[in-house]
Amino acid sequence: MNGGHGGTMQRIEAVIFDKDGTLFDFRATWEGWTGAVIAELSSGDDALAGRLGDAIGYNPASGFSADSPVIAETAEIIARRLAAALPGTDAAELAIWLDERAAAASMREAVPLRPLLGGLGAAGLRLGVATNDAEAAARAHLASAGVLDLFALLSGYDSGHRPKPAPDMLLAFARHCGIDAGRIAMVGDSAHDLVAARRAGMRAVAVLTGVAGPAELSPLADHILPDIGHLPRLLGLAAG
Repeated sequence: MNGGHGGTMQRIEAVIFDKDGTLFDFRATWEGWTGAVIAELSSGDDALAGRLGDAIGYNPASGFSADSPVIAETAEIIARRLAAALPGTDAAELAIWLDERAAAASMREAVPLRPLLGGLGAAGLRLGVATNDAEAAARAHLASAGVLDLFALLSGYDSGHRPKPAPDMLLAFARHCGIDAGRIAMVGDSAHDLVAARRAGMRAVAVLTGVAGPAELSPLADHILPDIGHLPRLLGLAAG
C-alpha cells in the first residue's frame, strides 16, 4: 500500500523510527496498560474510572479514540488531562509516576525487531528512534526487545529537544549521523510523526500498527505500509 509516491525509495542512508505504534504494536501494548493505570488511579470507583478514561480518550470496551493523547503526546500532557479529573493531584508528580509505569510495560513487537533492524543496519543504514515517550522508558523497551544497541541515537521528549510534531529530534539525528535530512526516512504511525518528517525535510513513511488509518495518514505520507516489515522492499533492499 503506497500513499503519495509509488515504487521504492532510493538513496536513503538512514531511518529514524517512532517507537509506540511503529516498532511496537500500539493497541496490543498500551490498551491493557492504560486500563491498569486507570484502575489503579480510580481505586475501584467506576465513575472516576469513566472520567479518567474520557479525559484521555480511552474506553475499556473499544480502546483508544483516534484523538487520544496517549497515541502521540508526552506523559506531561497525559498527566495534565488525568490530573484534571483527580482533584488535589499534582500533574508533574503524576507524569513521573506514568513514566515509571511505562518503563515497565510489556511491549509487543510489531514484527520481529532484531532480524529486521539488524538487516537494515547490515545494509549500511544508520538507525535512530524519536519518541514522545521518556528516554529512559524507551531505552528500557528497546533493551527488553534486544535491539537498543542497533540505534545510533535515541531521543525522548525529555532528551533536550521539543517533542514531535516539532522536527528537533529528527534534525538532531541527522546532525549526529552527518547525513542530509533529505536522505533520511522517518517512519511513524501518527500525524505527529509525519508532520515532524515534513518539517525536517525527511521522507515520511506511515505504518498501520498504531491507531490512525490510511485516510488520516495519506495526506502526510510519501508511503503507507502495513508494518515496518515492509521497509526492506520499500528501500530497495528486498525483492519480496
